[in-house]
Amino acid sequence: MAASLRASSSSLRSRLLSSSSAAWSPWSHVLSSSVHSEASNQTETLAFDEIQLSPEKPSTATAFVLHGLLGSGRNWRSFSRALASELRDRSPSDEWRMVLVDLRNHGRSAGIKGLRPPHDMSTAARDLADLVKARGWAWPDVVVGHSMGGKVALDFAESCSRGDYGESADLPKQLWVLDSVPGQVETDNSDGEVERVLQTLASLPSSLPSRKYSLFPCCSGRAAAARCFLHARACITVPVAAVAAAARQPNNPCMWVVDHMINLGFSKSLSEWIGSNLKKDNEHVTWAFDLQAAIDMFNSYRERSYWTLLENPPKGLDIAIVQAELSDRWLSDDVQRLKALSRRESKPDAGKVSLHVLPNSGHWVHVDNPKGLLEIMTPNFLSAAKI
Repeated sequence: MAASLRASSSSLRSRLLSSSSAAWSPWSHVLSSSVHSEASNQTETLAFDEIQLSPEKPSTATAFVLHGLLGSGRNWRSFSRALASELRDRSPSDEWRMVLVDLRNHGRSAGIKGLRPPHDMSTAARDLADLVKARGWAWPDVVVGHSMGGKVALDFAESCSRGDYGESADLPKQLWVLDSVPGQVETDNSDGEVERVLQTLASLPSSLPSRKYSLFPCCSGRAAAARCFLHARACITVPVAAVAAAARQPNNPCMWVVDHMINLGFSKSLSEWIGSNLKKDNEHVTWAFDLQAAIDMFNSYRERSYWTLLENPPKGLDIAIVQAELSDRWLSDDVQRLKALSRRESKPDAGKVSLHVLPNSGHWVHVDNPKGLLEIMTPNFLSAAKI
């Protein structure tokens, strides 16, 4: 399946999903004044959100939070706010600042033209360094990465330790790698769900009419609609099942995408999450990611291995791996290898690795068991602030 994604790369490139810098979210009204959304237009660095419970106070520590494939920083708003609140309750003197990054080709960063190929883990990590430099920030004390974001976090730390970002770069004190296998990912050992999602999205049109406009402006009935889907740029063939779902939800493109995904056998929660990645773009809604570039990043995620970093963590770096108890991402050999690394005697000239198991949780750790994740992470964040 992974090979077919590479083979279809050229055909997918002609169907790049269009993006804009203005994200649309049905939940945007719940954001409080303590969340600040900014994108650097001058330097074309990554888009991000900031969460700080008392923004009028200077922060005492900073954590970067990195989402997974096809996600965005907004996926982590609720959990990051809860984490910041828990940290303040336990240690009122600490003022944590959470920076929720939209990685390249995702969220609002998908509309930034300065983020050039190659689209891989190393360039995604370098984007973080460029963001820090462009903003004149202190380097992050902690980097949290979920799934693909976990490997970006590992690459960032590895590059910092090698001096790739210059002498001014400071190594993070801690990494949190959330349900992300640190080695190469053998897709033959999984159910291929990610690949199926990517191929399904490639079969859909690149933009959909928004709720303000007729879903089939060029068609007179469902039969015609099943043959043709007219949008701003071209007439695109769409699966009949998708058209049927669209006809049932003429004023809600998000819902017909969800229906279509469910009809193809994807879970309701995954389908709804995919649907939430639609954003408004003038008269249409489009995806909040660049599909072909995301496929490139997924291939890099599969192929890159960071076992060398885990086996030789640089001095001053704590790497915490969180394995979701019910996740299907893990092979027993990988888990045993991590357990052995976490049991090693600490050395004064080296960092350390720890393994934590999050009970009652699948891959979506911040949704399945956010309370349990907070209980694992909070004490370690507090220790990072004291270093």
